[in-house]
Amino acid sequence: MSENSNQFLDALKEMQGVEVGDIVDVEVLDVEDGQIDVGVINAGVEGVITHREFTSDRNANLRELVKPGDTFKALVLRRAGGDKENGEFFFSVTRLKEREAFDKLQKDFEEGNPIEGTVTSSVRGGLLVDVGTRGFLPASLISNRYVSDLKPYIGKTMKLKITEIDPNKNRLILSHKDLVEEEREEAFDNVASQLVVGDVVEGKVSRLTNFGAFIDVGGVDGLVHISEISYKHVDKPSDVLKVGQDVKVKVIGIDNDRHRISLSIKQTEPSPFEQATSGLNEGDIFEGEVKSLTNFGAFVEVTDGIQGLVHVSEISTKHVDKPSDVLKVGQTVKVKVLNVDPSERRISLSIKAADSNASSEESSRPRRPRNDNSVNKKYMSNDDNGFALGDIIGDQLKDRK
Repeated sequence: MSENSNQFLDALKEMQGVEVGDIVDVEVLDVEDGQIDVGVINAGVEGVITHREFTSDRNANLRELVKPGDTFKALVLRRAGGDKENGEFFFSVTRLKEREAFDKLQKDFEEGNPIEGTVTSSVRGGLLVDVGTRGFLPASLISNRYVSDLKPYIGKTMKLKITEIDPNKNRLILSHKDLVEEEREEAFDNVASQLVVGDVVEGKVSRLTNFGAFIDVGGVDGLVHISEISYKHVDKPSDVLKVGQDVKVKVIGIDNDRHRISLSIKQTEPSPFEQATSGLNEGDIFEGEVKSLTNFGAFVEVTDGIQGLVHVSEISTKHVDKPSDVLKVGQTVKVKVLNVDPSERRISLSIKAADSNASSEESSRPRRPRNDNSVNKKYMSNDDNGFALGDIIGDQLKDRK
């Protein structure tokens, strides 16, 4: 037998049958506009790979991607038609890559591993992402915040987590929100472990809403409610703050269960009460104007907008039934500071103690113990002037009856 005959027999022995679903090695025979002609190596079988079965890029030029003589693996899709044995087949490279990608993705899904993918386009309801195969990222799972514009994400590489996978249905659902939440919880635990209520720290305004400002403190956002931005009234946080602005904040609450940090900007600064009374000390004597009268005492202006209470028992050494019996609104009186409580924003005053003669007489006279603080707290609110308007008006109405 000739040498050529032996070589032919050897080639026949090496030929393998080709079945639908097989993964085979192919060689490029020719490249046309819409397809690639290939032959299965050592099988004597030829077939075609259409444009869409070679690349998902519709604009790609096949002649720039492959040339005759190139070899690679392909998936046998189906016969091209006809009854002849070893007839032509259709092959696919993209579906082979998808099958290989799904095998890896299935493992990542089972082990909970994060993956990376590139956003290729936006569709109704979300984004299409290339992760070796095509996955869908719903708009609701892009971020832990509402996303209205999807276009800025196109072309970006994102870290993702697989929430659902079904190779048979070519179904792959992805989430970026899950990773954001996990990273946020981890960051919260790290930052919260280093903070205690009362700490004053530096932060940066990261986001503004109608109800407050979110401040980045060490990589975690804490909320400054609108009521904690300033001692003055604030209509909108954006009126006084800007995104990116550096601010000093006080930690006023840490909720480990809900992963929330409550902050205050105004509490890092002296309150109007503290500013107004910074030079006021217990024992000081000064003149003030009577601003209002109630059944339980008189309110005397200490400084602009700040009033102190002269309890009815501190008006005179003599018994006083009603403050209005001995005092009038607008009257100037001399008072002595008995107590200044910055935490409660309370000032207790005395007219009788400011009278040196009355004070000396009173010192030799036994007095019944009295708890001034209990009286103050009963009739004073948390406003900077220290008193509840409802109580004042209420007592005045009682006087008219």
